[in-house]
Amino acid sequence: MLLAVLTAAHQAIADVVRAGDLVIDATLGNGHDTRFLAERVGATGRVLGFDVQADALVQTRRRLEAHGLVDRVTLVHAGHETLGAQVSADQEVRAVMFNLGYLPGADKATITQPETTLAALEQACAVLAVGGRISIVVYPGHEGGAAEAAALTAFLQTLDQRSFQAVRYGFVNQKNTPPYLFLLEKLKPRYS
Repeated sequence: MLLAVLTAAHQAIADVVRAGDLVIDATLGNGHDTRFLAERVGATGRVLGFDVQADALVQTRRRLEAHGLVDRVTLVHAGHETLGAQVSADQEVRAVMFNLGYLPGADKATITQPETTLAALEQACAVLAVGGRISIVVYPGHEGGAAEAAALTAFLQTLDQRSFQAVRYGFVNQKNTPPYLFLLEKLKPRYS
């Protein structure tokens, strides 16, 4: 079930990322998305990866080293709400991936928060290139996940449709509270 959502996120991002691009993994986790992005941008591209948990950086670095990709990635031990400070004014980001919730295999009490996720998403929208995409995998079934999902939905509904397309992809016949995916594509710079 989860694989289908993650596969859809990867496909949507793969469709727009080319060798040499700058991309962001806003939530490193165990480094699966980071590895995917590093492979996509090639030797001339760059991945910026963020996480507040030192374990996430360690796991991601190990995964990247095992695949010979560590030199394509800058790992930042900070929250995703700081991503805008890592991108210079002359750079455009081609894609940003968020995989919300908690670090698999770690303390489930440490989770992404609506306030920092929304701040990160606003910054991601600002630095995203026209034609670039943002993927957000949402887990509403864990403690705090429903509140974050609601905050994201409310924010995404405010995006100007002339500047962004925003869609939701997910299961409609699954028990419990399955994860789902938000995808954004930037059409034009924001209107003032």
